[in-house]
Order: sequence, then C-alpha cells, then structure tokens
Amino acid sequence: MRMSYRAPELSSGALCFLVHFKPPRYFSPFKTYTMYTGMLHTHTLVVTLFLLHYAIKTALLLGNKTEQLAGYTRKTRIAEMGLSVLFLATGAFLVVKGPEVSTLLMLKLVAVFASIPLAVIGFKRQKKALAVVSFLLLVMAYGLAEMGSSKKVKKQEVASGSAVGKGVYEAYCTRCHGADGKANLAGAKDLSISVLTLAETKTIVSQGKGLMPGHEAMISEAELDSVVAYAMTLRR
Repeated sequence: MRMSYRAPELSSGALCFLVHFKPPRYFSPFKTYTMYTGMLHTHTLVVTLFLLHYAIKTALLLGNKTEQLAGYTRKTRIAEMGLSVLFLATGAFLVVKGPEVSTLLMLKLVAVFASIPLAVIGFKRQKKALAVVSFLLLVMAYGLAEMGSSKKVKKQEVASGSAVGKGVYEAYCTRCHGADGKANLAGAKDLSISVLTLAETKTIVSQGKGLMPGHEAMISEAELDSVVAYAMTLRR
C-alpha cells in the first residue's frame, strides 16, 4: 500500500515566529549618530591643536624670534599639514552630515577660509598684522563652533533617536503589528490601544511573550529603548 505524505501547513503565528528569528539587516541611524558625534569630537580636538600651533607661531613672530620661528616651522611642517587635512576633512564631514547649515556655520567657514591665505602670507613675509588677524579669525571660528555644537548635537540626537525607533520597528515589528500597530496578525496586540507601561512594554519586547520572541539578542539596549519609545507613539 502506497502512502502519501502531506507536509503540515504552518499557521500565520508560526510563520511570524520563524521570521523573527532571521530579521533583516537594516541601516541603524544610531550608528550614524555615534559616527557624527565621534567626528565632532575629533574635529574639536584637531581645531584645538591647530589653534595651539598657530598661537605658538604667532607668539614667536610677535616676539621677533625669527630663528626660533623658522626652526619650529621646519620641525612641525608635516604635523601642520596633517592637522590641516584633518581640519578640513572633519569639517567637511560635519557640514555634509550635519542637521542644518546655520548662519553660525557659514560664518565659521568664512573665517576659516579667510584665515588660510592670511596665515600663509603673514608668516612667510613676517607680516605681524596679517598673522594676528589670521589667528583671531581661527579663534573666532572655534568660538562659533562651540556656540553651535551643543545645539547641533541635541538636534541630531533627537532626530536620530526617533529614526532609530522607527527603523527597528519596521525591521522587526511590522510583520505582525503592522506599520500603524493595528494589524493584529498572528495574535499580535493592537498597539494603538495598549495600556502597558513603558517598563512593561520594554520587558515584553526584550524577553518576548506568547508567540512573540524576545529581541534582547537582536538589538542593542539603545535600540530597545528607541523602539519602545516609538511603539508608545502609535497609541491613540
């Protein structure tokens, strides 16, 4: 007697459960924010070293220490080139990746690019006035950067946190909960009418409940906080 085998059909809940164990890769804005802040700190360090370097050169020039200035310039030529490249490279990154091009940023760019030719001419021809003006422009650029940095980082952080939560939700949650939280697929709860607290929601997302698997091994703590906060925004 010939027997035929028929593979059992998986329920929508089982399918949803299996899919969650192989989540798709997605672009994390949290990593972008981390890169941005790291580049901002690098830029600040480079600018500080650049200012210190030119402060020494300006002091030697104003003190008529011609031989010492020539020796210092000769010994630090390669370092100065490296700082200049890092100065421009990190600055360009912040302009491109920054949340907005503000008036302060434009003034900073004008000050930096105006200081470069003045510094070259001032130190090459021993023109003290030009060297001093160049140094003051660099100080002004640094001051403008510090004025706008805290505000810029805060805006970037808020925008990034919201984007992270949405990105994690779209990658792991929409299959069962839907984009608006109301899909109710595979027994998923309607997030728009949820009355769970923030802590309770975080526990369920992290450790799982029923057919919903835990995600603590799939996402970082920061991403967990972000997706929970995003899920709370889906409530009516």
